[in-house]
Amino acid sequence: MLDEIYQECEMDMEGAIEHMQSQFKTIRTGKVTTQVLDGIKIDYYGAATPLSQVATVLATDATTITVSPWEKPLLGDIETAIAKANIGVNPNNDGEQIKLFFPPMTVEQRQESVKKLKKMGEDAKVAVRNDRRKANDAVKKLEKDKEVTEDDSKRAQDNIQKITDKMVAKIDEIIKQKEQAILTV
Repeated sequence: MLDEIYQECEMDMEGAIEHMQSQFKTIRTGKVTTQVLDGIKIDYYGAATPLSQVATVLATDATTITVSPWEKPLLGDIETAIAKANIGVNPNNDGEQIKLFFPPMTVEQRQESVKKLKKMGEDAKVAVRNDRRKANDAVKKLEKDKEVTEDDSKRAQDNIQKITDKMVAKIDEIIKQKEQAILTV
């Protein structure tokens, strides 16, 4: 019973960390990645379709992304969608493909990215603490229903706290690595 609570708690916390890491892909580091376009959707025959499913998206160098649509009529729609996404650059349409030229990041932009990073990390920590509360509530309910003793309940809550501490340390380590990558010129 308690083992199931521990496992579910740890899985939920890992999910919060995975979500945080997927959000990190939207933050620009010194080198541009195609993930900055992941949230962009194109109206493709009436359906909102991710950009990567209607075009080839490549990071051709550290500051340039090239988007080559599979169907030429989509070029204008893609250009409009990228412009609306407000990713910090204007799309350049040459009639064949769209090029996005990202200027090198300034110190201020890097610091702003680190702030966003830390905010996402704090959100993940809040999610982890919510998972801890949920697990502790489940243990307290077992104790109230006389399915575990008071000592077992205390031990279980201590174990849940250890899991929480481990996950928070993992979040801090991931943030530290990502921050170093952003601030490295």
